[in-house]
Amino acid sequence: MELEAGQVAVVTGAASGLGLALAKAFAGRGMKIVLADVEQPPLTDAVAAIEATGSEALGVRTDVRFRGQLDALAAATLDRFGRVDLICNNAGVSSLGPRMWELDQSNWDWVMSVNLGGVVNGIGAFVPHLVAQGSGHVVNTASMAGISPAPRQAAYTASKNAVVGLSEALAVDLAAVGADVGVTVVCPGIVATNIHNADRNRPEGVSGGHFDLTGDDFDEIIAWSQTLSTEMMDADAAAPIVLDAIEAGRLYVAPNGLVAPVKARVDRMIADLEAS
Repeated sequence: MELEAGQVAVVTGAASGLGLALAKAFAGRGMKIVLADVEQPPLTDAVAAIEATGSEALGVRTDVRFRGQLDALAAATLDRFGRVDLICNNAGVSSLGPRMWELDQSNWDWVMSVNLGGVVNGIGAFVPHLVAQGSGHVVNTASMAGISPAPRQAAYTASKNAVVGLSEALAVDLAAVGADVGVTVVCPGIVATNIHNADRNRPEGVSGGHFDLTGDDFDEIIAWSQTLSTEMMDADAAAPIVLDAIEAGRLYVAPNGLVAPVKARVDRMIADLEAS
């Protein structure tokens, strides 16, 4: 999909991190931006930042866990701009620290409902419009954790693996009906965002999910992260890499992600399957 002035891009999780960086990058192409986020004050600031560039922007407070709110976001987009060309299902949270069997059920439900459910809801609310108009693009934010096993991040890893598989399935379904709608799944390496401060948006009734990691436990996380990336990348540097992938029609893109851990995973899978 060629990104052009006047097109309409919708970004969830748009008040900070990669979401805001994507919104700014799209605005830099002259696109109209709809920003959605669960945090109203930062969302208001993000809309003002986009408008300051001279681009039209609309902010809609949205909790991606709920399909009705994504439907309302789509309706607000069409009411304001009359079309939608690109949906970025970017909102995400994490629950870092516990081993899989230590993670409370409420945390599992919260992480999965945002990271996976939010993507499902965004696809359900927006893709029918893209298919009907015969053009557009879907961007789903996963993680390198979705294609390389991560310690102490079971719910996050499971949700991001699911987003990768869901994106692949969406691409197959769109191709099967001949829809000229592209799909890109973003698997960032270590990018500077607020996702590890996700507790700020923890809903009432969801128990604390982050453990204080020290010593060997903390070193375990650091060692894993160093297999994924070079030094941390700023979100504003990662966004143009995503835009390039959209225009090139690439299904996968990994800003600041290294290929080696993914290759090791695939090689092991092939070897084990061939041995069975």
